Amino acid sequence: MKIAVLGYGTVGRGVAEIIDRHVGSVEVARILELPDRLSDPRMTSGYADIVNDPQIELVVECMGGVEPAHAFILAALNAGKHVVTSNKAVVAEYFAEFVEAANAHDAGLLIEASVGGGIPWIASIIKARRIDAVNSFQGIMNGTTNYIVYKMLKDGSDFAEVLSKAQEMGYAERDPSADIDGIDVRNKTIISASVAFDVACTKELPVTGIRTLTKRDLSLFGSHDRTIKLLGRGVQRDGRYAVAVEPVAVQTSSLEADVPSNFNLMTLDGDTVGELKFYGQGAGSLPTGNAIVQDILDCASGVHPRYDFSRGLTYDPELLRSDYVFRTEEDIEGSRSYEPGAVLVRDLTAEQARAILTSALEADPTTFMAALVKES
Repeated sequence: MKIAVLGYGTVGRGVAEIIDRHVGSVEVARILELPDRLSDPRMTSGYADIVNDPQIELVVECMGGVEPAHAFILAALNAGKHVVTSNKAVVAEYFAEFVEAANAHDAGLLIEASVGGGIPWIASIIKARRIDAVNSFQGIMNGTTNYIVYKMLKDGSDFAEVLSKAQEMGYAERDPSADIDGIDVRNKTIISASVAFDVACTKELPVTGIRTLTKRDLSLFGSHDRTIKLLGRGVQRDGRYAVAVEPVAVQTSSLEADVPSNFNLMTLDGDTVGELKFYGQGAGSLPTGNAIVQDILDCASGVHPRYDFSRGLTYDPELLRSDYVFRTEEDIEGSRSYEPGAVLVRDLTAEQARAILTSALEADPTTFMAALVKES
């Protein structure tokens, strides 16, 4: 199979090198690169050279961002070419459009590397769905935020200090907003819900990050045998579904509480298989490159998933309810004391909790919120 790689950064270069050295059945025939960086005879700066080449059967998108990745992926699918991508932002935004194009032109859309890096998360959801309904999922889907919380607890460091260290180590970007404000987890949650529930997941889900987390918060929840993890969550039943991204105060006895450094842990619950957990490196050039090449090999052997979003589930925030703790100086109606400086509000939807947080932040920009998971 002849393929093209779009983008020759860390991931794209790694994919090309893995294939060149270890995969004899696949040939990297073209590489899309900027005009001033054409250092390989296979490189071109014209996408038409790729999309119009009938010998290229598969396109690997490693560019990142939404545009022109969206246009390039759509053009490849409409040309009947298979697409492999690790780009969670573009898949989350245009998943339904990509699926429609892929199905219309008998092309494969393979997205394993878009969620969980080298963890076989999407493939495991698809495999579970062959027998079970996936009733719920949740996950530590962002290694940067997990690293921040882990180091704050382990070293007693302040948020800003750990974030700076994460940036030095390459775990966080210079602008860390996508990580610490939950945007990265939002994209991965949309993709996970779409695959798990057979639905074009809403993009209007409540999203809260950990930007205002302090050592005081970790101590506060620690006194209740809990710690903070930023989770993407989804649940479905009776023709309805709900999703959210938010800090969750998990029990210290849970597996989630023990996830160290920049690792991920994702969980699904099925009718007959019960609860399954998947642990590993959720990002990085090597795990991501491995997942991309696995998708390429599957496609080369004739194996690629088909997605169907015609199930017609209704988005219903009432399905995802929890008690919430707010550490704030603002008065919150209907709350009760949890700890000095923090209050508890019982039985809120994630959307209601996010609305309360938004209001509280206007009066007290340092406000922090976390959901309390029910004890098992």
